[in-house]
Amino acid sequence: MIAPLRIALADDQALVRAGLHALLERQGIEIVFEADDGAHLLELLATQPVDVVLSDIRMPGVDGIEALQRLRERGDTTPVLLLTTFDDSELLLRATEAGAQGFLLKDAAPEDLRDAIERVARGDTLLQPVSTEAVRTRYQFHAQDAPKERFSEREVAILRLLAGGYSNKEIARSLFLAEGTVKNYVSVILEKLDTRDRTRAVLKAITLRVI
Repeated sequence: MIAPLRIALADDQALVRAGLHALLERQGIEIVFEADDGAHLLELLATQPVDVVLSDIRMPGVDGIEALQRLRERGDTTPVLLLTTFDDSELLLRATEAGAQGFLLKDAAPEDLRDAIERVARGDTLLQPVSTEAVRTRYQFHAQDAPKERFSEREVAILRLLAGGYSNKEIARSLFLAEGTVKNYVSVILEKLDTRDRTRAVLKAITLRVI
């Protein structure tokens, strides 16, 4: 019999923790302990090893990113999966550089949450929205390639979904928009990045740190 995955759960909201705890237990995942901030998480991890850390990226005091940095500084390589929202673009970049194995949107489906935990536990990375130095190194752009205009929060959210390979229809469903509205947003995004190709637009947006 395969032993259940053992995880640590960190979130400053008690109701969120309770909901995630119940959900994960129903999926056969063992919650070894819960923490209400990053400092508490680090304290407990020192004596109770787990397979994966599932942490909110935004917490008062020591947040998910600082906890991750401190974890890596003390030589702990436990995979960390951060829960995030669409408006965390700068935080996602910082977390990637700090060594996060993955991100998951807070409104993800339960089966996606279990899949993400299993993937990072076996060593995979789940960087959607994608933000990697490897992409930036491979696709270099010059100053004149900078976006013509600043991107709105909604446009950044759509760019992230494009980076994850989502179609206009899937983006519309995720953001509760009409498919035609998403198509218009994508056209504006391509115009701002001066390209007609969605893939190149995503690569360019990553390189220029738009996402």
